[in-house]
Amino acid sequence: TVDSLPKSISFDYTIEPMSYEVVIKNLSIPDSITDHQIKASYKPEKEGTFISFSTSPISIFTIHNLQDGKNFRGVSISPNGKYCKVDYAERKNDKTTRYAELIDNESGKVLMHDNGYLSQARWMPKSDLLYFTREGLNGKELITLNPANQQITIIESNLPEGSFSIAPDEQTLIYTIKEEGPKESKSMNRILDNSDRYDAFRNRYTLAKYDLKTGVFQPLTFGYRSTYLYDISSDSKSIIFGTSNSDYTKRPFSTSNLYLMDLQTLRVDTLYYDMPYAGGAQFSPNNTQLLIEGGPEAFNKVGLNIGKEPIANSYDTQLFLFDIATKRVTPLTKDFNPAIEDAVWNSADKNIYLRVVDQDCNNIYVLNTTSWKFSKLSLPEEVVKVMDVAQFAPAINFYGQSVSNADRLYFYGGKKPAVKCLYDLSKEKLQNVVLGKVSDWNFVSEDGTTIQGRFYLPPHFDSTKTYPMLVYYYGGTTPTVRSLEFSYSMHMYAALGYVVYTLNPSGTIGFGQEFSARHVNAWGIRTADEIILGTKQFCRTHAFVDSTKVGCFGASYGGFMTMYLQTQTDFFAAAISHAGISALTSYWGEGNWGIGYCAAANADSYPWNNRELFVNQSPLFSADKIKTPLLLLHGDKDSNVPVGESIQMYNALRILGKTVEFIEVEGEDHGVVDYHKRIRWAKTMQAWFAKYLQNQPDWWEEMYPTTKL
Repeated sequence: TVDSLPKSISFDYTIEPMSYEVVIKNLSIPDSITDHQIKASYKPEKEGTFISFSTSPISIFTIHNLQDGKNFRGVSISPNGKYCKVDYAERKNDKTTRYAELIDNESGKVLMHDNGYLSQARWMPKSDLLYFTREGLNGKELITLNPANQQITIIESNLPEGSFSIAPDEQTLIYTIKEEGPKESKSMNRILDNSDRYDAFRNRYTLAKYDLKTGVFQPLTFGYRSTYLYDISSDSKSIIFGTSNSDYTKRPFSTSNLYLMDLQTLRVDTLYYDMPYAGGAQFSPNNTQLLIEGGPEAFNKVGLNIGKEPIANSYDTQLFLFDIATKRVTPLTKDFNPAIEDAVWNSADKNIYLRVVDQDCNNIYVLNTTSWKFSKLSLPEEVVKVMDVAQFAPAINFYGQSVSNADRLYFYGGKKPAVKCLYDLSKEKLQNVVLGKVSDWNFVSEDGTTIQGRFYLPPHFDSTKTYPMLVYYYGGTTPTVRSLEFSYSMHMYAALGYVVYTLNPSGTIGFGQEFSARHVNAWGIRTADEIILGTKQFCRTHAFVDSTKVGCFGASYGGFMTMYLQTQTDFFAAAISHAGISALTSYWGEGNWGIGYCAAANADSYPWNNRELFVNQSPLFSADKIKTPLLLLHGDKDSNVPVGESIQMYNALRILGKTVEFIEVEGEDHGVVDYHKRIRWAKTMQAWFAKYLQNQPDWWEEMYPTTKL
């Protein structure tokens, strides 16, 4: 036989630091070749380039593991806990498919798979039936779906337009009606309110009742203020709804009003008025009390527990018990350190189920309403992302992940409550993926506070070698939880040969009100010192870290922290800020969230009464102190932190002759969501660190070659 390749062939190929699968296809006639050989080799463009070959299917964790594949997008449990509906999004390249499945919680069997009406379906309030709407011959139809036999029933064929909630009697619908607000001239837009720059701010929402038996549609509220439905009583006779007031002359600039309406007489009782920091509300199972969420300063500070700190962190959500008859308020979480994310008052066991931020985890607790004691459920995951509680059974569906695994879906319940895994999505997503070891590492700050942290090692870590290190932080109101999958996945960076250290410095929720209150009027005070101290202590106590090759990065408040850190130390060899704040005044005044967020973070401080905070804590005003090579990334459509925050820091550092790069991501908001842009954005950060921490500038130069102007 004649060799099909009379001479060797070669080609050029640019590869990045990740795993590649090389496939060589061979076509031959059986038994025609007795000595069949294939030989391949490579020649790197530059000496010192290392490429390893293996026939093993094992690969490292990359941005593609985050971008591609299947993800949960929601779970809801039936009222009696028998079934759950799970929503999925499955992405391959830049194409996303969305669908839903109906699962029997007891057997784990998938009863239905659908990418149509099931995806929009919701559970009826009492029956184990799903409902959805569709356009019919006579108008919008309201349809129920029985999970047991998948039978559909049309219960209304000419439904009024609008969104609605179904009352427990399953005959009454409470509608939210949208009314378009007045328009301004297209060329000259008069701003009527600090929030008038937001889309749809001028729209108003009213409530109405629709009776399925009689077909009567009855308005319940009207006027220039929007009204919002919070809950419907279990006997379907009453609703609680709210409105808000704006007053920009005093913090927090917006207050809440809560009302109780009798749906039969339309009598309205004011439960409270002009209450700052009060949030969502729900009825108790017997309709005599309300469970209300709010900040520590709500209800005349009855739940405040901040020690010697002057002002509470309003993002540290608390729970309050409100007695409808006496209007007495009892704080439920004053001495409970976790911060509330979700709360459900169960009608079966009368207990309150809570999903909380608990230090660097998201856990589920049960609050016994007889003893008023909290108990933590023992669950397999460190970060419960979504939970849904059955209304008439002590049962929960939830999904979550941990520091080294992706999402798994669970059912908790039964006569002897236990946890059952319904779908191990992580097993699919991490098949043949190797992850490095993760260990906790805490230290004690100068004021005696224990600062929690952890570190990630490269997958093939060798303790006899030294590695560059990355430090990731947020530094704002929320902790960096123990999730595998998020935009700055520490495992993704560890896979590139870094030790990655992350910590939760003072100011974050989940550690108690006193700890979270340290965020207020700080903007780097104490927090930056803790990050620097922790980083240096970690390097001193871990010989495998090259302390001359330490980089740091963060986004949003973490981007601010990156810039601020470089004004306080020259310890870092490279730094990255995504969507960071460089000047407190411009962010406060221009960003859509500026004055709202600063009502918490800068409470009672303004450019005219606290120049020290607004100037000294703004990295821009200390730009001359920055020595570290700094990469600035920002979406050019960022409505939260305006892109000018990066532009002005870039301009300053260019004037000062500092090493700085600025990458503007076209069309992106506060986060980068476009599929291809997100991949390039992640690789941009990785290439920057490779250049300065691994002495490998090629990747950066390939992505951003020198341009002569």
